[in-house]
Amino acid sequence: MPPKARLVPYLNSEEIKNRYLQAPDTTEARRWHLLLLISWDWSIKNAAEIVGLSYDYAKEIVGRYNKQGPSSVRNGKRNRRPSQHKALLTPTQQQELSQALQSPPPDGGEWSGPKVARWIAEKTGRDRVWPQRGWEYLKRLRARSQGDRESRE
Repeated sequence: MPPKARLVPYLNSEEIKNRYLQAPDTTEARRWHLLLLISWDWSIKNAAEIVGLSYDYAKEIVGRYNKQGPSSVRNGKRNRRPSQHKALLTPTQQQELSQALQSPPPDGGEWSGPKVARWIAEKTGRDRVWPQRGWEYLKRLRARSQGDRESRE
């Protein structure tokens, strides 16, 4: 039989159960569920299996809880903000790009991420704009122009 894990008594089993039942998302609920089972003298291995976590991750959760307390159980991903990419183009420049996309690119062919990136670099005076950023603008502005067309029809 695997050895039982011990929890530092920040909370009793009833308080852990309440946190489990009131967890704002499934990630946090699963962590509280694991801790609840361990507070009932389950082994980490058996509790992890029931909850659907790997043994190593379950050990990490228990270790973090014992060191940092209940605040360590929170799902940190819930509070992350989306990355704040600064817009490469002003609204006026975006309008210019949208108009440029209506006709073929200067070097012919079809518009692509790298071609839009070069266009942005020229307009903004930047040394380099990554092709991915060009692709983002291409997708966004094409989606807008198609939406405009559909609303006019």
